[in-house]
Amino acid sequence: MRRVLNSNRQTVTLGIDLGGTKVEMALVDEHGHILVSRRRLTQPEQGPDGVINDIIACVHECLADTDKTVPALGIGVAGQVDTSGIVRFAPNLGWHNVPLKENLENALDMPVIINNDVRMATFGEWQHGAGQGVNDLVCIFVGTGIGGGVVSGGQLLQGCGNTAAELGHLTIVSNGRSCRCPNQGCFEAYAGGWGIAERAQEAVLAEPPAGERLITLAGDIKQISAATVTQAYHEGDPLAASLIEETAQYLAAGVVSIINAFNPCLIILGGGVIQGIPEYVPAIERAAQEKALPPAVENLRVVTAALGNKAGVIGAAALARKQLNKATET
Repeated sequence: MRRVLNSNRQTVTLGIDLGGTKVEMALVDEHGHILVSRRRLTQPEQGPDGVINDIIACVHECLADTDKTVPALGIGVAGQVDTSGIVRFAPNLGWHNVPLKENLENALDMPVIINNDVRMATFGEWQHGAGQGVNDLVCIFVGTGIGGGVVSGGQLLQGCGNTAAELGHLTIVSNGRSCRCPNQGCFEAYAGGWGIAERAQEAVLAEPPAGERLITLAGDIKQISAATVTQAYHEGDPLAASLIEETAQYLAAGVVSIINAFNPCLIILGGGVIQGIPEYVPAIERAAQEKALPPAVENLRVVTAALGNKAGVIGAAALARKQLNKATET
């Protein structure tokens, strides 16, 4: 029997986290509580229309579980989104210049707010997670890549072209490792999951006996990943421990630059790499106190993200609610 939410006394909005292989969706109340959630696998090879149809179907599933009209939807996309809601580039989906906002609003007949997925997650942590009550903070999510969001003076920074806070593409090593962007020496090329994997594979190729455990866990040198390194580290493998120590230094270098640039009161660290090795958090905080400009760290705290992998949908729903309230006030 289908459960119908009695939401007459609640303001409920929809939040969506759109990735390369799945749509995560949730009905979220004004307190950031998830009432209903759905997950649907997507098939990017079907093109934008196929993925958009999957989103629409998932929305209708969620709407069927509430007896109240949902007034707005927010969606975070892993890519660059302009202020008109056009997805300029989403590499995991293979999208270029897709008018996602227009398509969804026409199909669903409700306001749709679209932004970068990590910025949505930042908004979620700010409003309902580890950043509540703090109006100057930076979220850094370390997963396959490194993404971030900045709240300054109580405003979520967007930038001139709505691409602010691409923190993973700060240069931390001049003429360093090639990144997946046009630059070299980027933060994520050293400390993101794919960067850790590349560094680990190179270390094993340079000294195969030292990498024996990593090879055994992965099955092949080319299959060594950041998760492989994390597992070997927890087993006490010396090469993995060395790679983790190096990664901590690279993470600290990036975070110190971010602290000096934005002077936040709070740094929130999340993502799979941080979840796998929570020891990174105190190590980064120690490095920040030692290496950042002293006035920039006087009131600084470094904490772990609180919402886990739900930050994106919670943040998307919260930002949709904020924009809806703003529209009704004017």
